Amino acid sequence: MSFTSYMDLALAEARAAALRGEVPVGAVIVAPGGRVVARAGNRTRELRDPTAHAEILALRAACAALGSERLPGHDLYVTLEPCPMCASALAQARIARIYYGAADPKSGGVAQGPRIFSHPQSHHVPEVYDDIAARESEEMLRAFFAGLRGGDAEK
Repeated sequence: MSFTSYMDLALAEARAAALRGEVPVGAVIVAPGGRVVARAGNRTRELRDPTAHAEILALRAACAALGSERLPGHDLYVTLEPCPMCASALAQARIARIYYGAADPKSGGVAQGPRIFSHPQSHHVPEVYDDIAARESEEMLRAFFAGLRGGDAEK
């Protein structure tokens, strides 16, 4: 069985987020068998919602499309290491695998910071694969933040 990456779709969502003035993070949820169920980019500023991270929006869309609060067997592709909020939501949704691009030393919650999946209260631990198209993800984030002139630079 060969591996197919969907990170190109997540990168496209991140580029679209940047064009909207959002931090360029994109996420894609893929069902077993390879069907894309949901895709989203950050919309925290647009929606005036601090929870409108790409991962959360993709989870909401996938759960709505499938009529379930859980997504066992599904994969998430995201351009930036999930923050603690997103990592916890991904565990609650029972995502099987997480593929992410850039590490997030400042706000990450998977390999950095609180390492949500290592916590004893994390009842589900997905497989995690990092460094997938990391360079492109990092370059997009660097360019976005370099272009900011003051203001809030949070995810």
